[in-house]
Amino acid sequence: MADQYQYNANEEKIVKDSHTKEIDLINRDPKQINEDVVKVEFEDVIAEPDGTHSLDGVWKLSYTTFTVSKYWCYRILSAIFGIPVALLWGFLFACISFCHIWAVVPCIKSCLIESQCISRIYSLCIQTFCDPFFEALGKIFSSVRVALRKEV
Repeated sequence: MADQYQYNANEEKIVKDSHTKEIDLINRDPKQINEDVVKVEFEDVIAEPDGTHSLDGVWKLSYTTFTVSKYWCYRILSAIFGIPVALLWGFLFACISFCHIWAVVPCIKSCLIESQCISRIYSLCIQTFCDPFFEALGKIFSSVRVALRKEV
């Protein structure tokens, strides 16, 4: 009885830890999901070719303005909309998971069971009717010889 209690306590701890795990505040994209999509730098958007350069001060100020405005705009938008959007995405993925677990997988399993039954009947029909026919055709045409000649 004590072993069962210990097992349940460990199981509850595992479940609790999966919902409250530590998150990495340094590397926020450990799976590199947005590596090439949203990594937009100043040089990717604004570039001056040789022979067409603005004043150095303007270029430096433009770089600083772009970088800082992008940084703070993202921070403000994520502060305002981050939690509501995360709630919506969580809700959406919960609904998708629910549909997949309770509807899609059982439907696929049901179709597989039914198709297995139908495939046995189909296989039996092929073996009964088609196999003898094609074996007979094979015996009829087994004595046919094809010779290729090159005529000049």
